[in-house]
Amino acid sequence: MSLVVQKFGGTSVADAEKIKNVARKAIRAHQAGNRVVMVVSAMGHTTDVLVDLAKQVSDRPPAREMDMLLSTGEQVSVALVAMAIHAMGNKATSLTGAQIGIRTDSTHTKARIRSISTERMRRLLDEGNIVIAAGFQGIDENLNITTLGRGGSDTTAVALAAVLGADACEIYTDVDGVYTTDPRELPEARRVKRISYDEMLELASLGAGVMHNRSIEFAKKFSVPIHVRSSFTDQPGTMIVPQPESRDQAVCGAALTKSEAQVTIQGLPDKPGTSLAVFAAIAEHKVTVDMIVQNVGEHGKADISFTVPRDELGITLETVAKVAGELGAAGFSHDDNVAKVSVVGLGMAKRTGVADQMFRALSEAGVNIEMISTSEIKISVLVGRDDALKALRAVHQEFQLDQPPAGNGDEAESAVAVDEPDAVEIVRRLQSMEELTIDDVSLDDTQARVTIAGVPDVPGVAADVFEQIAAAGIFVDMIVQSFGREGRATLSFTVPQKDLEAAVKIADVLAKRYECRSITSSPRVAKLSVSGIGLRSHTEVAIRMFRTLSDAGINVEMINTSEVRVNVVVEGQHGPAGLAALQKAFAQFQR
Repeated sequence: MSLVVQKFGGTSVADAEKIKNVARKAIRAHQAGNRVVMVVSAMGHTTDVLVDLAKQVSDRPPAREMDMLLSTGEQVSVALVAMAIHAMGNKATSLTGAQIGIRTDSTHTKARIRSISTERMRRLLDEGNIVIAAGFQGIDENLNITTLGRGGSDTTAVALAAVLGADACEIYTDVDGVYTTDPRELPEARRVKRISYDEMLELASLGAGVMHNRSIEFAKKFSVPIHVRSSFTDQPGTMIVPQPESRDQAVCGAALTKSEAQVTIQGLPDKPGTSLAVFAAIAEHKVTVDMIVQNVGEHGKADISFTVPRDELGITLETVAKVAGELGAAGFSHDDNVAKVSVVGLGMAKRTGVADQMFRALSEAGVNIEMISTSEIKISVLVGRDDALKALRAVHQEFQLDQPPAGNGDEAESAVAVDEPDAVEIVRRLQSMEELTIDDVSLDDTQARVTIAGVPDVPGVAADVFEQIAAAGIFVDMIVQSFGREGRATLSFTVPQKDLEAAVKIADVLAKRYECRSITSSPRVAKLSVSGIGLRSHTEVAIRMFRTLSDAGINVEMINTSEVRVNVVVEGQHGPAGLAALQKAFAQFQR
């Protein structure tokens, strides 16, 4: 008999009629011959109401008591759903996270799952019950109630699907699937039939609200196929699986993040340990750093730019002021009127010309790019917030995301199979469910680097550079444009070593046209990468990487980050030593 996990969000159980509706969905699945586990969130805006109540009685409520309070929302929902199923003549049992046996660490309000017991759930399922699990919560080793943080019910659902070996994990929400961008921002957004785990991870990290990144990390780690569907219609929705919608498609989606603030520290010493000192200090205050851009230094000095959530800018600036003084930086600046626009797609990893397409579209829309950061499957740019929607529409149109990709057809419907991991391997990994998992620590020593200093901070320059590079058939890997000072920025990129001479010639022509300060290049650089599952939720990965290289006396020249990978560029001669040091540092996390 198949086992199905169904998750229903707060809007799906917002009132009594909607609770009856989700009860009917579960009963239909049960009558079709499935064993059914439901995961239910708190009703509607219950969590917001509870948070507001807490603030009315305390300016700083203890985290433990917040967990005790917030967990009651799900307890109400699961009981009501169970009552509705009973009223319709079927058997159901509601369980809290503690009653299920979801064990977590003791990080209140942001707990991580350590293990899940399945004995009670399986017994109830064998007795013919529909099991209704409270999402978002668990219990620590001291029997304290804990909550899993934002998106916690999604995480609960995928985690239960993993431990139970479910045949399907259905996420019911107020939208009917994953879209190429937020349909509330762009009505022309298209629902995709299928999206890969890595693409969804990147989009989730960029604020795509359909799924939370921790739940996608679980799905990828334990090979759980996810079906995102509407609670209110019978539309087929979107499958989240290993394969993309189309292997021929460079870009599958675009995202806009409006709540960003940008910070730049200028004139930092260009030596080992500088990046570590900056980001270790920020991490002590639990600030979430998103885009990190470090460009090649000039005259022994380098700039580091990064973005943080706008509501965390105050504490970030306090920290930066202190660390900048300790390191002897020339100064620092910030801008809280920026937004991040990104495109994501597995296909861009092997295709030239994607970056220049994006940059040209933004240039023609009159949008200036303030920062650039790329990874294997994502390109992110920072723009003024007033230009954010215009920029999103420009890139969405440029990559024709409103149209189904060529060759979609039957392939998209059928190729959703997920490789089943070895049973012994699953049991081993379930013993530390949310621990960081490193897939690969790698060295690419086949690349060279080109840097143009003093690039005018105006629309169209990046487009010109990379259009001409692409026209020459040169594949560009990393692109980093740091925040400009006095109307000028620094633009660096890496190319295959055999193409360096051609790339420098193109850059030289453009540098003269735009009256740039200088061009420098390195015939051999080393790109060191750490990739895996949980890099965003385990923010110490980048810091561990920086510390390891600093301890080895290796200076970091360039940095860019993504949801699944942290990349740094160092001098070519230091590549092997850097690789050995990183492999040792991350050995305990590799599977």
